[in-house]
Amino acid sequence: MTSENPIDRINAASQGSLPGLLGIRAVKLENGALHTEMPVRPDLMAPNGYLHAGSLVTLADTTCGYGCRSMLPEGANGFTTIELKSNHLSTARDGTVDCVATVVHKGRATQVWDAVVTHRETGKTLVVFRCTQMVLYPKAN
Repeated sequence: MTSENPIDRINAASQGSLPGLLGIRAVKLENGALHTEMPVRPDLMAPNGYLHAGSLVTLADTTCGYGCRSMLPEGANGFTTIELKSNHLSTARDGTVDCVATVVHKGRATQVWDAVVTHRETGKTLVVFRCTQMVLYPKAN
């Protein structure tokens, strides 16, 4: 049975895929914004002992992607990321990182999302991220 709660659906969809492996968990969806979290763990670190940039990009891209999925136009059956950019301002060694993704443009063919990743314990902004999603539609017969 599928949950009607969008947060439960997002978290269930993550299981068995990269977001689930990284421990990304959706916590709130409201007014065109999705909030997620990810615990900082040793296996998400770069060899230098800091949180790997790829872990942070995956958190931001996943949060934007699930946000996009929650706002697909009528008739659309999916999306794919066509461009992303990240600015890394700081990093973390422990604790939890939070991400908030907000829709900037919600069109029929594309969506643009911004995300900010912060370190929960220090309040520092770690990443500022933007991506463009191409909205997909079923192929006409």
